[in-house]
Amino acid sequence: MFQLSKERRRLLKELEARTGVYFADEKLLNMALTHPTYVFEHRDVPHQHNQRLEFLGDAVLGMVVAEYLYKTHPKQPEGYLTKLRASLVCETALATYAKSHKIGGALLLGKGEEMSGGRERTSILADAYEAFVGAIYLDSGLVKAREFVIRDIKRFMSGEELWRHRDYKTLLQELVQKHYEANVTYSILQATGPDHDKRFVAGVFFKGRMLADGKGKSKKEAEQEAARVAFEQFSRKFMS
Repeated sequence: MFQLSKERRRLLKELEARTGVYFADEKLLNMALTHPTYVFEHRDVPHQHNQRLEFLGDAVLGMVVAEYLYKTHPKQPEGYLTKLRASLVCETALATYAKSHKIGGALLLGKGEEMSGGRERTSILADAYEAFVGAIYLDSGLVKAREFVIRDIKRFMSGEELWRHRDYKTLLQELVQKHYEANVTYSILQATGPDHDKRFVAGVFFKGRMLADGKGKSKKEAEQEAARVAFEQFSRKFMS
């Protein structure tokens, strides 16, 4: 039977203490923090990676945040709530939550990902946070998952973090619509590397012209980077 090492168990216990969330099933917690690159490089060990938990956690996050905003902003219209939710569950915000709990230090990564700074990579931390929430839901139920998520978003909303880490795709769309009443679109220009270690290049387009491109370890990350560059360009244009 597969057993976690003493060192691995120590790291997980420290994370539980930091988050205040304690797991009955430590293997579920371990799975939430196991990146696909680690499983790819350790096929002789029966680890499971966190992508399925990430899928579940994404749904739990969306529902919890939507419910929270619905109840705490009774006079705000749907459009406002949608944008605010996007800011709270975007990749950058999720990575910020993960960093606050030092989740990166407990991740199991492949050697290449480890050497390239994967523990601090926004996309990996965001995915791990979603997986962690999914694991809480399976291990302790919705009430505990809701408590954990709401505690994080309250802290995030209480300061300037929300505005410094808003979704650049949303910011860019708002800016373009304000001045042109038009939409921007995105396209993946390039995808390279093996399935477990992809690199993407995305372009953001306006009226058939590419405004900027961006690179990332995921399609979302590449699109966000392209949106960030374009947003900064548009901001300088309208502020000058």
